[in-house]
Amino acid sequence: MRNLYQRFAGSSLERLSALSDGIFAVAMTLLVLDLHVPEVPDAHGAGPLWSDGSWAAERRLGSHLLDLAPHMLVYLLGFLTLGMFWVGQQTQLTHLARSDRHLTWIHLAFLTAVALMPFSTALLAEYTAFRLALVVYWLHLLLLGMLLLGSLRYAARADLFKYGEGDGAYTRAIRTAAERRIVIAQVLYAVAVLLSVFSPYLSVGLIVLLQLNSALAPKVWPLDRF
Repeated sequence: MRNLYQRFAGSSLERLSALSDGIFAVAMTLLVLDLHVPEVPDAHGAGPLWSDGSWAAERRLGSHLLDLAPHMLVYLLGFLTLGMFWVGQQTQLTHLARSDRHLTWIHLAFLTAVALMPFSTALLAEYTAFRLALVVYWLHLLLLGMLLLGSLRYAARADLFKYGEGDGAYTRAIRTAAERRIVIAQVLYAVAVLLSVFSPYLSVGLIVLLQLNSALAPKVWPLDRF
């Protein structure tokens, strides 16, 4: 009876995909909560547009918006990161014939890390100039990548992929490309973090570019062709 339970428990790909969609949607929504509308003292009582008080209030608002720019950049980074990993997980789930209890728990661990993304993103947004905050964010990326890679390799060992007549080679090619893409991306993230020796802002900018490339590939820089 126990072996029968282990065989069928957690085997629903549809339920796993639905849970994944929900957690990603919540995590993406929580990212924006770190963006706060700036408060400008006496802004509503500054007088007509042509008055000195109004222009002073405009300048203060502009200054606050400029101060918000790093937070906007990190918000974009967090959203791109979650979008990239959502696409990666959904691509994997699409090519699975079935799941099992072990694979489901690997994906639940992956979703646990996804749910923590608003925290590491907010930490990086608040302390962008601190290398420790950047390292924490990078370790989060590393954890997500390794869990996704682990689920791919486990599914291959457990023969959970769709290896049908005539399309087995295509599915194996997709799996190999996905594994290579994860590994190369993680190496590039590590290189970006090493650049924080010169400037953490340089590292954050490079990670944003890597995420944009991942969203636009293969049109710009196809990582899976390395």
